[in-house]
Amino acid sequence: MPVRIEVTPQDLVATRFAISPLIETMHAQWVLAGRLEAGVHGRWAARWRGAYRELERAHPVLRAAAAISGNRRGTNVAFIAPPPTAVDVPFEAELAAMRATPLEQAHAEIARALAGRPAAGEAGELLAGPRVVERFADAYEALWTRILSHDWPRLRAILQRDVAHRAGRLAAYGWAAALEDLSPQVHWRPRGQIEVELTTLHGLRRLGGKGLLFLPSAFTTAVGAYLEDAWPYAMIYPARGALAAPAAADDGLSALIGRSRARILAELAEPATTTQLAALLGQSVGTTGGHVAALRRTRLIAGTRVGRGVLYARTPLGDALVNG
Repeated sequence: MPVRIEVTPQDLVATRFAISPLIETMHAQWVLAGRLEAGVHGRWAARWRGAYRELERAHPVLRAAAAISGNRRGTNVAFIAPPPTAVDVPFEAELAAMRATPLEQAHAEIARALAGRPAAGEAGELLAGPRVVERFADAYEALWTRILSHDWPRLRAILQRDVAHRAGRLAAYGWAAALEDLSPQVHWRPRGQIEVELTTLHGLRRLGGKGLLFLPSAFTTAVGAYLEDAWPYAMIYPARGALAAPAAADDGLSALIGRSRARILAELAEPATTTQLAALLGQSVGTTGGHVAALRRTRLIAGTRVGRGVLYARTPLGDALVNG
């Protein structure tokens, strides 16, 4: 039976989208530990798996996490990676919030996740111990520093593009439009409810005007939710384009205008800023900016100012060149 989230007009105003480097660190751990299918991240996982095994030896709590996070039972504790309190919180701030979790709360979440099946051996001792929050914080800080921070600019660009798209649809067209392609697990019901198919949660939740926090992920293929009163109500969902291969430039187009400019045109099937394009292409902002300027001069792309930034998208001429 699915969980139903009742929303009001006030919740629409209060709902927001955010990016969480700490939650992405948790999802990356699931991939590196083999608890989540690597998919298009297979080459990335292969490159970093040796380093991850070293981290597991230095931080045994990463192995113990399998009992309470990202397992086949679908049971997850929230304190390991709580939902962020703002739209774009730095990893360090999220880690500080994690470290501030009361030990009693962490142990209560662990007990619910284990559901009467205590973890055995070293895992059980670590999870029941007085330093469990500190151990997880130290392990995730090491995982972020050693592995995920190197790829964060590219991952962040993917997530930012998704947030711009979906937040725009929610603001312009409402719940139904924002949720229609979010996931097969999520459905909008006309009576004012979001229906989410989850294995471990069911019943009715009311937002009460506080809104819902949406968190895109570049790693997960399934929807997850934070629906405990100890944390802001939040929903994790697969980011658009995150599970697809990077946009490829056509060889003929590359020969005509250059590989980098052809790749930018391919990426701009979805709008992006110069900074996001630079992260996706692995170039400096200055280099990418030069290519963007050239594409603008030839009217293959156009920019629209959004807040303090400029979003670029292909023009009909650019579409014709890419698709023709």
